[in-house]
Amino acid sequence: MHAILNRLSPSATEMIRADHTRVMAVFHRYHIDASPRAKRALVNAICLALEVHAQLEEEIFYPALRAADSSLVQEQLEPEHEEMRRHIDALRRMAPTSEQYDATFMELMRVVIHHVADEETILLTHAESVLGDSLQTLGRQMAIRRLQLKAPRMAKSRSVWVLGGALLVGALLGSRSLRRHA
Repeated sequence: MHAILNRLSPSATEMIRADHTRVMAVFHRYHIDASPRAKRALVNAICLALEVHAQLEEEIFYPALRAADSSLVQEQLEPEHEEMRRHIDALRRMAPTSEQYDATFMELMRVVIHHVADEETILLTHAESVLGDSLQTLGRQMAIRRLQLKAPRMAKSRSVWVLGGALLVGALLGSRSLRRHA
């Protein structure tokens, strides 16, 4: 079963890069002249994605790097997560009609862009060289943990359950195909 999960889940670095791409795409959908409701929806989506992403890194990915004697995490990346959390907390306490809402969102975006640049140019390449084959196992652990973190919110969204069911069916069909070819 673990072999199948390893084949179906991306490596830890692939998962992190995909998260970066998704968050950046949502950032670009934010418009200062959008309705307060649209702004709040985008901010909520981005904040949730960032919180889950940071938690996955802090619980699974960063400890694996520390175990490989990497000092990059403590020096730079964890403080950036804390700065990001401060902006997220501020946005959640503000109304989208607040004068500071757009500026706070833009500052969050600046912090995230800087963090993504640091991770993609330095950390992920370093991780690929020091963690090697364990990246696939870490990716599987991160995928499982992501589902655990999002499960309470997923219960509120029927479309997410439909998507989850489709992914499960795809995984089952893929595993049958793997068994046939093994």
